[in-house]
Amino acid sequence: MHRLQFHYTLSRDSSPALVRNPLIDLLQAVSSQGSISAGARALGLSYRHVWGELKRWENELGNELVVWEKGQSARLTEFGAKLMWAERQAQARLAPQIEALRAELERTYAQAFDDSVHVVTLYASHDEALSTLREYALQQAHAQTQGQLHLDIRFTGSVDAIRALNEGRCVMAGFHTLLDSGARTLTERTYKPLLRPGLHKIIGFAQRTQGLMVARGNPLGLHSLQDVAARQARFANRALGTGTRVVLDELLTRAAVPASSIKGYEHTEPSHAAVANAVAAAQFDVGLGIAAAALGAGLDFVPLAQERYHLVCLKSALTQPGTLALLQLLRMPEWQSTMQSIPGYKAVQSGEVLAMRRVLPWWDYRQKKLPVRIQT
Repeated sequence: MHRLQFHYTLSRDSSPALVRNPLIDLLQAVSSQGSISAGARALGLSYRHVWGELKRWENELGNELVVWEKGQSARLTEFGAKLMWAERQAQARLAPQIEALRAELERTYAQAFDDSVHVVTLYASHDEALSTLREYALQQAHAQTQGQLHLDIRFTGSVDAIRALNEGRCVMAGFHTLLDSGARTLTERTYKPLLRPGLHKIIGFAQRTQGLMVARGNPLGLHSLQDVAARQARFANRALGTGTRVVLDELLTRAAVPASSIKGYEHTEPSHAAVANAVAAAQFDVGLGIAAAALGAGLDFVPLAQERYHLVCLKSALTQPGTLALLQLLRMPEWQSTMQSIPGYKAVQSGEVLAMRRVLPWWDYRQKKLPVRIQT
């Protein structure tokens, strides 16, 4: 069984929508013209090229395609004729779908040639408000109330998101830190090596609440991490490199609760929603996450800490049209009202470019700056 692969080209002409293989064109030309040389002339190709391509295809497919005898016209083998028949059948049956696919591709590519359309690639720690923002941007684009903005969001851990920014894989990154995190904390040790004042710029986005996601009615009476440890509640954790794992470990340090006393500390889930679903399915008793994920899974939520969700980009990106469009969107009162309707969220300095030391107070400009690898 030979597998099919589809390819398409970009062109200014208005040729009909076709999904064709060049072999079929060769066979059609040889069959209709009666010889390889005449077929080559009809296609505007050299005899040598057509001959070589036919032999290559015969080796690839394991069957002869063309036969000819001295003094007679070249003709297709039975296999070659069946290939032509299969092509005609497929074209007749799939023409409407092919045309619809071409039209959809053209609509999508048209945006690449439209100066009013901007695409911002954003790697970010999983966040409910960012998902809502992506949909809100699409609504604004459809309403054509401003230049169209498309957010290409890839959810990953906070650390990996900033690394992606520093390696040139995205324009912007999203990460979050505890509101009151100070110097000589895990937050500082995690993010300080990745960020550099003067090179990176922080953009305000949101303030949100992290807390314990527990079964309805909180049957184990879990109101703190000390309770989780004391009652040996089964805990669903997040992976290393995620912002929530950093938050958890810092909160454990503040509460003087060893990680080893948390039952299930080594078990990780990929997102807030995954943790909430694991608790809702009674696979675990508790997990750390955001209120929106807990309520969405039918759980109760016990607030533990406030945190800031930041967007960060390189200073050079602030003048790019896509970044400017995003800042304008974040500053819209309608968007900020939409975000504040999400449980546990507040719009705080949304869309404002902020001094790094103002939002990350553990930065000390006098300390030795660690190198950051930036790919441009």
